[in-house]
Amino acid sequence: MRGQVYKSTGSWYKVKDEKGEFWNCRTKGKLRLAGIKSTNPVAVGDFIEFEKDENSPEQEGIIKEIYDRKNYLLRKSTNLSKQTHVIAANVDLLFLVVTIDNPPTSFGFIDRFLVMAEAFNVPVHILINKWDLYQNESLEKAEEYVQLYTSVGYPVTRLSVETGEGIEELKTLIKDKCIVFSGHSGVGKSSLLKLLAPDLDIRIGDTSSVHQKGKHTTTFAEMFDLDFNARIIDTPGIKGFGITRLEKDEIALYFKEMKALLDDCKFYNCKHLNEPNCAVKEAVVDGEIAESRYYSYLNMMEDDESNFRSNKYH
Repeated sequence: MRGQVYKSTGSWYKVKDEKGEFWNCRTKGKLRLAGIKSTNPVAVGDFIEFEKDENSPEQEGIIKEIYDRKNYLLRKSTNLSKQTHVIAANVDLLFLVVTIDNPPTSFGFIDRFLVMAEAFNVPVHILINKWDLYQNESLEKAEEYVQLYTSVGYPVTRLSVETGEGIEELKTLIKDKCIVFSGHSGVGKSSLLKLLAPDLDIRIGDTSSVHQKGKHTTTFAEMFDLDFNARIIDTPGIKGFGITRLEKDEIALYFKEMKALLDDCKFYNCKHLNEPNCAVKEAVVDGEIAESRYYSYLNMMEDDESNFRSNKYH
């Protein structure tokens, strides 16, 4: 039987078959995935082949095969580990939910996220949530985010769960798609899910006023069906994205505005650091590439996680 994984709890998987029925499935033996070494062989969004477990009286199955993924999202398993964890697979559209305050989302976090999405062919749409709360400097910064990422080539939507701003546009965007909400804990992912699917039992997270970091409300990734043939994968909050499985020479390829200039550099193997006649550095000086984006690139090249998770470039 063919099915799609709707929830992963580490050892058991909630799978929906082609008839719309749900099964509790597990793996037996090692499943091989070409070129991917991760802590979880099966991820939410995976299409799988499974068979009924004849030794169980319940509706349980054994996963036999994972079909090729069209794309997937990775993060580092832990800060000290070189292993990766697949967050979601077969995603039609990734919504990166960001907030200016409470909690803040830095340019650096967004840029690292976008690079990983570009590398794995996942389309991104940025949602700036809690728009109704921004005033004065916060509003100026929010508009700066809109201008910057729109100019780079990413669609950006102003969003507010409280006032409903942007919600109808969001519903149109997700129709007939498998999408992911991602971003820091506390930016309102669960609140958005609750608004889009009020009948689903999804907890709504809050934000700690002491540490300004969202409290985790989602332990495991899970996919939900909506009335308009959309599927939403809710993921745990992500503290930081590692540049996982990418060579440093490739990073500039995943900055859209840099990629367009790479052939104009004097040296074909230019790293855009100290080389003369570098088209990328010249574009930064001329204001054609935002300094924040270039600083993000430098951080990725240095792989300085401590700086990247700070608000140094916020």
